[in-house]
Amino acid sequence: MGIDIKKKYQEQPKTKKKKADDKQSFATILSQDISFNKNFPDKKKEQFYAEISLLLSAGTDIKTALELIVDETEKDKDRMLLEGIKNDIINGLSFSEAIKKTEKFTEYEYYSLKVGEETSRIDVVLTDLAGFFKRKVEQKRKITSALSYPIFLLVASFGMVIFLLKFLVPMFEGILTSFNKKLPALTQFVVDASDTVSDYFFLFLLFFIGVFLLIYMNRKKEWFRKVTATVILKIPVVGDMAQKIYLTRFCHSMNLLISAKNPLLNSISLVNKMIDYYPIQTALKVVEKDIMEGKLLNESMRAFPIFPKKMTALIKVAEEVNKLDVIFQSLDEQYSKELDHKSEVFGKLLEPFIIVFISVVVGFIIIAMYLPMIEINTGLF
Repeated sequence: MGIDIKKKYQEQPKTKKKKADDKQSFATILSQDISFNKNFPDKKKEQFYAEISLLLSAGTDIKTALELIVDETEKDKDRMLLEGIKNDIINGLSFSEAIKKTEKFTEYEYYSLKVGEETSRIDVVLTDLAGFFKRKVEQKRKITSALSYPIFLLVASFGMVIFLLKFLVPMFEGILTSFNKKLPALTQFVVDASDTVSDYFFLFLLFFIGVFLLIYMNRKKEWFRKVTATVILKIPVVGDMAQKIYLTRFCHSMNLLISAKNPLLNSISLVNKMIDYYPIQTALKVVEKDIMEGKLLNESMRAFPIFPKKMTALIKVAEEVNKLDVIFQSLDEQYSKELDHKSEVFGKLLEPFIIVFISVVVGFIIIAMYLPMIEINTGLF
Protein backbone atom coordinates (compact mmCIF):
# COMPACT_ATOMS: atom_id res chain seq x y z
CA MET A 1 0.00 0.00 0.00
CA GLY A 2 2.69 2.46 -1.06
CA ILE A 3 2.17 5.68 -2.97
CA ASP A 4 4.43 7.24 -5.55
CA ILE A 5 3.29 10.87 -5.33
CA LYS A 6 5.53 11.97 -8.17
CA LYS A 7 3.99 9.44 -10.48
CA LYS A 8 0.49 10.53 -9.53
CA TYR A 9 1.02 14.17 -10.36
CA GLN A 10 2.80 13.62 -13.66
CA GLU A 11 0.57 13.77 -16.71
CA GLN A 12 1.32 10.31 -18.02
CA PRO A 13 -1.02 7.49 -19.00
CA LYS A 14 -1.56 4.90 -16.26
CA THR A 15 0.22 1.63 -16.70
CA LYS A 16 -0.77 -1.55 -15.00
CA LYS A 17 1.68 -2.88 -12.47
CA LYS A 18 3.19 -6.25 -13.16
CA LYS A 19 2.18 -8.91 -10.72
CA ALA A 20 4.89 -9.78 -8.23
CA ASP A 21 6.46 -13.16 -8.49
CA ASP A 22 4.49 -15.73 -6.50
CA LYS A 23 7.65 -17.19 -5.06
CA GLN A 24 8.78 -14.83 -2.33
CA SER A 25 12.04 -15.24 -0.51
CA PHE A 26 11.97 -16.65 3.01
CA ALA A 27 13.28 -13.37 4.40
CA THR A 28 10.47 -11.42 2.73
CA ILE A 29 7.84 -13.74 4.19
CA LEU A 30 9.30 -13.38 7.68
CA SER A 31 9.31 -9.58 7.40
CA GLN A 32 5.60 -9.42 6.65
CA ASP A 33 3.19 -8.40 9.39
CA ILE A 34 0.95 -11.39 10.04
CA SER A 35 -2.36 -10.83 11.78
CA PHE A 36 -5.02 -13.36 12.73
CA ASN A 37 -7.55 -10.87 14.10
CA LYS A 38 -10.35 -9.12 12.31
CA ASN A 39 -8.77 -5.68 12.59
CA PHE A 40 -6.57 -3.89 10.10
CA PRO A 41 -2.99 -5.20 10.76
CA ASP A 42 -0.61 -2.83 12.55
CA LYS A 43 1.85 -2.73 9.65
CA LYS A 44 -0.86 -1.60 7.23
CA LYS A 45 -2.08 0.97 9.73
CA GLU A 46 1.43 2.39 9.93
CA GLN A 47 1.58 2.74 6.13
CA PHE A 48 -1.97 4.08 5.94
CA TYR A 49 -1.43 6.87 8.50
CA ALA A 50 2.02 7.74 7.14
CA GLU A 51 0.72 8.08 3.57
CA ILE A 52 -2.32 10.19 4.52
CA SER A 53 -0.11 12.43 6.69
CA LEU A 54 2.33 12.89 3.81
CA LEU A 55 -0.40 13.70 1.31
CA LEU A 56 -2.16 16.16 3.65
CA SER A 57 1.14 17.94 4.37
CA ALA A 58 1.62 18.23 0.58
CA GLY A 59 -1.65 20.16 0.37
CA THR A 60 -3.99 17.36 -0.70
CA ASP A 61 -7.46 17.17 0.83
CA ILE A 62 -8.54 14.02 2.67
CA LYS A 63 -10.86 12.82 -0.11
CA THR A 64 -8.17 13.07 -2.81
CA ALA A 65 -5.60 11.48 -0.48
CA LEU A 66 -7.85 8.47 0.03
CA GLU A 67 -8.49 8.21 -3.71
CA LEU A 68 -4.75 8.04 -4.34
CA ILE A 69 -4.25 5.41 -1.63
CA VAL A 70 -7.20 3.32 -2.86
CA ASP A 71 -5.87 3.46 -6.41
CA GLU A 72 -2.49 2.09 -5.27
CA THR A 73 -3.90 -0.65 -2.99
CA GLU A 74 -3.49 -4.10 -4.51
CA LYS A 75 -5.47 -6.40 -2.20
CA ASP A 76 -9.21 -6.38 -2.85
CA LYS A 77 -10.07 -6.66 0.86
CA ASP A 78 -7.96 -3.60 1.75
CA ARG A 79 -9.23 -1.66 -1.26
CA MET A 80 -12.86 -2.28 -0.25
CA LEU A 81 -12.14 -1.09 3.30
CA LEU A 82 -10.47 2.14 2.15
CA GLU A 83 -13.08 2.68 -0.56
CA GLY A 84 -15.76 2.48 2.12
CA ILE A 85 -13.96 5.11 4.24
CA LYS A 86 -13.66 7.39 1.23
CA ASN A 87 -17.35 7.00 0.31
CA ASP A 88 -18.45 7.72 3.89
CA ILE A 89 -16.42 10.94 3.85
CA ILE A 90 -18.01 11.92 0.53
CA ASN A 91 -21.42 11.28 2.12
CA GLY A 92 -20.69 13.73 4.92
CA LEU A 93 -18.95 11.80 7.68
CA SER A 94 -15.72 13.06 9.20
CA PHE A 95 -12.53 11.01 8.83
CA SER A 96 -12.72 9.83 12.45
CA GLU A 97 -16.38 8.80 12.08
CA ALA A 98 -15.65 6.93 8.84
CA ILE A 99 -12.78 5.10 10.57
CA LYS A 100 -15.03 4.13 13.50
CA LYS A 101 -17.79 2.87 11.20
CA THR A 102 -15.51 0.21 9.71
CA GLU A 103 -15.05 -1.47 13.13
CA LYS A 104 -11.48 -2.29 12.03
CA PHE A 105 -9.84 0.42 14.12
CA THR A 106 -9.61 0.92 17.89
CA GLU A 107 -11.45 3.53 19.93
CA TYR A 108 -8.07 5.00 20.72
CA GLU A 109 -7.51 5.77 17.03
CA TYR A 110 -11.03 7.13 16.62
CA TYR A 111 -10.80 9.54 19.56
CA SER A 112 -7.24 10.58 18.66
CA LEU A 113 -8.37 11.50 15.15
CA LYS A 114 -11.48 13.19 16.48
CA VAL A 115 -9.42 15.36 18.82
CA GLY A 116 -7.06 16.11 15.90
CA GLU A 117 -9.98 17.25 13.75
CA GLU A 118 -11.45 19.42 16.52
CA THR A 119 -8.10 21.10 17.27
CA SER A 120 -6.99 21.37 13.61
CA ARG A 121 -4.00 19.13 14.41
CA ILE A 122 -5.03 16.15 12.29
CA ASP A 123 -1.66 16.07 10.50
CA VAL A 124 0.19 15.85 13.84
CA VAL A 125 -2.13 13.09 15.09
CA LEU A 126 -1.71 11.11 11.87
CA THR A 127 2.08 11.37 12.09
CA ASP A 128 2.02 10.27 15.73
CA LEU A 129 -0.27 7.33 14.95
CA ALA A 130 2.06 6.24 12.14
CA GLY A 131 5.00 6.49 14.55
CA PHE A 132 3.14 4.58 17.23
CA PHE A 133 2.30 1.62 14.96
CA LYS A 134 5.79 1.66 13.44
CA ARG A 135 7.34 1.33 16.89
CA LYS A 136 4.82 -1.31 17.90
CA VAL A 137 5.64 -3.41 14.82
CA GLU A 138 9.39 -2.95 15.34
CA GLN A 139 9.18 -3.98 19.00
CA LYS A 140 7.11 -7.02 18.09
CA ARG A 141 9.63 -8.05 15.43
CA LYS A 142 12.64 -7.50 17.69
CA ILE A 143 11.15 -9.58 20.49
CA THR A 144 10.05 -12.27 18.05
CA SER A 145 13.50 -12.31 16.46
CA ALA A 146 15.22 -12.54 19.86
CA LEU A 147 13.00 -15.34 21.16
CA SER A 148 12.12 -17.36 18.04
CA TYR A 149 15.37 -19.34 17.85
CA PRO A 150 15.52 -20.18 21.60
CA ILE A 151 11.88 -21.26 21.54
CA PHE A 152 12.57 -23.40 18.46
CA LEU A 153 15.48 -25.03 20.30
CA LEU A 154 13.30 -25.65 23.35
CA VAL A 155 10.54 -27.29 21.29
CA ALA A 156 13.13 -29.33 19.37
CA SER A 157 14.72 -30.52 22.60
CA PHE A 158 11.35 -31.55 23.99
CA GLY A 159 10.58 -33.48 20.79
CA MET A 160 14.01 -35.11 20.88
CA VAL A 161 13.52 -36.32 24.46
CA ILE A 162 10.10 -37.75 23.59
CA PHE A 163 11.61 -39.49 20.55
CA LEU A 164 14.43 -41.00 22.61
CA LEU A 165 12.11 -42.20 25.37
CA LYS A 166 9.44 -43.60 23.04
CA PHE A 167 11.54 -45.19 20.29
CA LEU A 168 15.27 -45.43 21.11
CA VAL A 169 15.15 -46.51 24.77
CA PRO A 170 12.73 -49.44 24.12
CA MET A 171 15.23 -50.81 21.57
CA PHE A 172 17.99 -50.78 24.19
CA GLU A 173 15.61 -52.14 26.83
CA GLY A 174 15.14 -55.37 24.85
CA ILE A 175 18.90 -55.88 24.66
CA LEU A 176 19.51 -55.04 28.33
CA THR A 177 16.78 -57.30 29.71
CA SER A 178 18.25 -60.24 27.77
CA PHE A 179 21.22 -60.15 30.19
CA ASN A 180 18.87 -61.24 33.03
CA LYS A 181 20.72 -58.90 35.39
CA LYS A 182 19.56 -56.09 37.59
CA LEU A 183 19.93 -52.80 35.75
CA PRO A 184 21.82 -49.87 37.31
CA ALA A 185 19.55 -47.37 39.08
CA LEU A 186 20.24 -44.68 36.46
CA THR A 187 19.35 -47.02 33.60
CA GLN A 188 16.26 -48.33 35.38
CA PHE A 189 15.03 -44.76 35.92
CA VAL A 190 15.29 -43.99 32.18
CA VAL A 191 13.64 -47.31 31.25
CA ASP A 192 10.73 -46.59 33.63
CA ALA A 193 10.37 -43.11 32.16
CA SER A 194 10.34 -44.63 28.67
CA ASP A 195 7.63 -47.13 29.66
CA THR A 196 5.52 -44.33 31.13
CA VAL A 197 5.82 -42.23 27.96
CA SER A 198 5.01 -45.22 25.73
CA ASP A 199 2.01 -46.33 27.82
CA TYR A 200 0.50 -42.87 28.30
CA PHE A 201 1.72 -41.05 25.17
CA PHE A 202 -1.74 -40.33 23.76
CA LEU A 203 -3.01 -39.41 27.22
CA PHE A 204 -0.20 -36.85 27.54
CA LEU A 205 -1.01 -35.58 24.06
CA LEU A 206 -4.70 -35.16 24.94
CA PHE A 207 -3.69 -33.43 28.17
CA PHE A 208 -1.57 -30.83 26.34
CA ILE A 209 -4.31 -30.27 23.76
CA GLY A 210 -6.82 -29.84 26.59
CA VAL A 211 -4.57 -27.31 28.34
CA PHE A 212 -4.16 -25.39 25.08
CA LEU A 213 -7.94 -25.31 24.50
CA LEU A 214 -8.55 -24.27 28.12
CA ILE A 215 -6.12 -21.37 27.74
CA TYR A 216 -7.58 -20.35 24.37
CA MET A 217 -11.19 -20.41 25.62
CA ASN A 218 -10.45 -18.48 28.82
CA ARG A 219 -7.81 -16.06 27.53
CA LYS A 220 -10.18 -13.06 27.66
CA LYS A 221 -11.80 -13.86 31.01
CA GLU A 222 -10.84 -11.57 33.86
CA TRP A 223 -9.70 -14.30 36.28
CA PHE A 224 -7.44 -15.86 33.65
CA ARG A 225 -5.90 -12.52 32.65
CA LYS A 226 -5.27 -11.72 36.31
CA VAL A 227 -3.58 -15.08 37.01
CA THR A 228 -1.41 -15.07 33.87
CA ALA A 229 -0.32 -11.45 34.37
CA THR A 230 0.61 -12.16 38.02
CA VAL A 231 2.60 -15.26 37.08
CA ILE A 232 4.41 -13.59 34.16
CA LEU A 233 5.39 -10.56 36.26
CA LYS A 234 7.06 -12.85 38.80
CA ILE A 235 9.25 -14.56 36.19
CA PRO A 236 12.76 -13.00 36.21
CA VAL A 237 13.60 -10.92 33.12
CA VAL A 238 10.41 -12.00 31.30
CA GLY A 239 8.21 -10.18 33.81
CA ASP A 240 10.28 -7.01 33.52
CA MET A 241 10.11 -7.16 29.72
CA ALA A 242 6.33 -7.61 29.79
CA GLN A 243 6.00 -4.63 32.12
CA LYS A 244 8.21 -2.46 29.88
CA ILE A 245 6.20 -3.37 26.77
CA TYR A 246 2.93 -2.10 28.22
CA LEU A 247 4.47 0.87 30.04
CA THR A 248 5.94 1.98 26.70
CA ARG A 249 2.51 1.79 25.05
CA PHE A 250 0.92 3.58 28.00
CA CYS A 251 3.44 6.46 27.90
CA HIS A 252 3.27 6.84 24.12
CA SER A 253 -0.54 6.88 24.15
CA MET A 254 -0.68 9.42 26.98
CA ASN A 255 1.84 11.64 25.20
CA LEU A 256 -0.14 11.53 21.95
CA LEU A 257 -3.50 12.30 23.57
CA ILE A 258 -2.27 15.00 25.95
CA SER A 259 -0.19 16.74 23.25
CA ALA A 260 -3.36 16.77 21.12
CA LYS A 261 -5.03 18.83 23.91
CA ASN A 262 -7.17 15.93 25.04
CA PRO A 263 -8.35 16.27 28.69
CA LEU A 264 -6.40 14.10 31.16
CA LEU A 265 -9.47 12.22 32.35
CA ASN A 266 -10.55 11.41 28.81
CA SER A 267 -6.98 10.40 27.89
CA ILE A 268 -6.83 7.88 30.74
CA SER A 269 -10.22 6.47 29.75
CA LEU A 270 -9.09 6.01 26.14
CA VAL A 271 -5.75 4.44 27.05
CA ASN A 272 -7.57 2.04 29.37
CA LYS A 273 -9.67 0.83 26.43
CA MET A 274 -6.63 0.44 24.23
CA ILE A 275 -4.12 -1.39 26.45
CA ASP A 276 -5.26 -4.98 26.89
CA TYR A 277 -3.15 -5.71 29.98
CA TYR A 278 -4.91 -6.57 33.24
CA PRO A 279 -2.61 -4.81 35.79
CA ILE A 280 -2.66 -1.50 33.89
CA GLN A 281 -6.37 -1.69 33.02
CA THR A 282 -7.43 -2.31 36.63
CA ALA A 283 -5.07 0.43 37.82
CA LEU A 284 -6.39 3.00 35.32
CA LYS A 285 -10.00 2.32 36.33
CA VAL A 286 -9.15 3.36 39.87
CA VAL A 287 -6.95 6.26 38.69
CA GLU A 288 -9.85 7.58 36.60
CA LYS A 289 -12.15 7.57 39.65
CA ASP A 290 -9.48 9.18 41.84
CA ILE A 291 -8.94 12.05 39.39
CA MET A 292 -12.70 12.65 39.25
CA GLU A 293 -12.59 12.96 43.05
CA GLY A 294 -9.78 15.53 42.89
CA LYS A 295 -6.62 13.47 43.29
CA LEU A 296 -3.50 14.16 41.26
CA LEU A 297 -2.40 11.62 38.68
CA ASN A 298 0.87 10.78 40.42
CA GLU A 299 -0.86 10.32 43.80
CA SER A 300 -3.28 7.76 42.40
CA MET A 301 -0.64 5.91 40.36
CA ARG A 302 1.60 5.44 43.42
CA ALA A 303 -0.85 2.90 44.86
CA PHE A 304 -0.10 0.41 42.03
CA PRO A 305 3.23 -1.47 41.79
CA ILE A 306 2.88 -1.81 38.01
CA PHE A 307 3.94 1.86 37.78
CA PRO A 308 7.60 2.31 38.83
CA LYS A 309 8.41 4.86 41.55
CA LYS A 310 10.64 6.76 39.14
CA MET A 311 7.71 7.18 36.75
CA THR A 312 5.36 8.54 39.42
CA ALA A 313 8.08 10.89 40.71
CA LEU A 314 8.63 12.34 37.22
CA ILE A 315 4.87 12.65 36.67
CA LYS A 316 4.61 14.58 39.93
CA VAL A 317 7.18 17.10 38.66
CA ALA A 318 5.43 17.25 35.28
CA GLU A 319 2.08 18.04 36.91
CA GLU A 320 3.66 20.86 38.87
CA VAL A 321 5.08 22.51 35.73
CA ASN A 322 2.22 21.41 33.41
CA LYS A 323 4.47 19.34 31.12
CA LEU A 324 2.87 15.92 31.24
CA ASP A 325 3.21 15.34 27.50
CA VAL A 326 6.98 16.01 27.63
CA ILE A 327 7.53 13.59 30.53
CA PHE A 328 5.45 10.85 28.90
CA GLN A 329 7.42 11.28 25.68
CA SER A 330 10.70 11.01 27.59
CA LEU A 331 9.52 7.92 29.48
CA ASP A 332 8.31 6.35 26.25
CA GLU A 333 11.75 6.73 24.65
CA GLN A 334 13.53 5.49 27.78
CA TYR A 335 11.40 2.35 28.18
CA SER A 336 11.66 1.59 24.45
CA LYS A 337 15.47 1.63 24.61
CA GLU A 338 15.50 -0.52 27.76
CA LEU A 339 13.11 -3.02 26.16
CA ASP A 340 15.20 -3.29 22.98
CA HIS A 341 18.35 -3.89 25.02
CA LYS A 342 16.81 -6.44 27.38
CA SER A 343 15.11 -8.44 24.63
CA GLU A 344 18.39 -8.65 22.72
CA VAL A 345 20.39 -9.69 25.81
CA PHE A 346 17.71 -12.15 26.94
CA GLY A 347 17.68 -13.85 23.52
CA LYS A 348 21.47 -14.18 23.50
CA LEU A 349 21.56 -15.61 27.03
CA LEU A 350 18.68 -18.02 26.46
CA GLU A 351 20.28 -19.73 23.45
CA PRO A 352 23.34 -21.20 25.25
CA PHE A 353 21.20 -22.12 28.25
CA ILE A 354 18.85 -24.21 26.08
CA ILE A 355 21.77 -25.79 24.21
CA VAL A 356 23.32 -26.83 27.54
CA PHE A 357 19.93 -28.15 28.67
CA ILE A 358 19.57 -30.26 25.51
CA SER A 359 23.12 -31.60 25.88
CA VAL A 360 22.59 -32.56 29.53
CA VAL A 361 19.24 -34.32 28.95
CA VAL A 362 20.32 -36.20 25.82
CA GLY A 363 23.68 -37.04 27.39
CA PHE A 364 21.94 -38.33 30.51
CA ILE A 365 19.75 -40.71 28.47
CA ILE A 366 22.64 -41.98 26.33
CA ILE A 367 24.92 -42.57 29.35
CA ALA A 368 22.09 -44.39 31.15
CA MET A 369 21.64 -46.72 28.15
CA TYR A 370 25.34 -47.46 27.73
CA LEU A 371 26.11 -47.78 31.43
CA PRO A 372 25.25 -51.53 31.63
CA MET A 373 27.48 -52.24 28.62
CA ILE A 374 30.33 -50.28 30.19
CA GLU A 375 29.91 -52.26 33.40
CA ILE A 376 29.92 -55.54 31.46
CA ASN A 377 33.17 -54.61 29.73
CA THR A 378 34.74 -53.68 33.07
CA GLY A 379 33.34 -56.76 34.81
CA LEU A 380 31.12 -54.79 37.19
CA PHE A 381 27.77 -55.92 35.80
